[in-house]
Amino acid sequence: MRRPSKFFDAMRSGLMAPTLDNNEVSGSNAILEAMEGLPIAWCAYALATAFHETAHTMQPIKEYGGDKYFTRMYDITGARPTLARKMGNTTAGDGPKYCGRGYVQLTWKSNYLKAGQKLNIDLASNPDLAMNADIAALILRHGMREGWFTGRGFQHFLPASGPATEAQFQAARKIINGTDKQALIANYAVEFQKALQAGGWPT
Repeated sequence: MRRPSKFFDAMRSGLMAPTLDNNEVSGSNAILEAMEGLPIAWCAYALATAFHETAHTMQPIKEYGGDKYFTRMYDITGARPTLARKMGNTTAGDGPKYCGRGYVQLTWKSNYLKAGQKLNIDLASNPDLAMNADIAALILRHGMREGWFTGRGFQHFLPASGPATEAQFQAARKIINGTDKQALIANYAVEFQKALQAGGWPT
């Protein structure tokens, strides 16, 4: 039986101590709903990833920087025009328009198109929709499951049933960003996994 209050009790006394605010609750709930039906270790790692990438707020964020930076990094008029064209940013202004958003940074027009097709919403025309927690959580689910970010997904590193080990969680960082902060995020995942177990998440 699910006991959401037990999950949040564990968070309140652990990673989200000493207070657990409404944004943290609503963001966590959006991810829990999006991850429904997936293994406990996968859900724990999705939560840990969001916790890290959003500076612990559990709310979708826009990539740090401004239009000048986004133009330089992502626009055909910027420093990487060949890459920009390859990733679908073919019009001047696409760099700022398709900068990173969400629980994990969805970037480039081609990726907004892919996510939008998957979710049956027009993200390419309305990229700020990726800042909606429910949509960002679904992008997190499908992106981490299907290997959108690095070509590797949950199934390459985490068990399909039962809890994961800290070592497995460390390896799972390759789903998002190589080995950057892998030990720190693995520690978060262990704590989220314990909280999910307390809350009755199926294994």
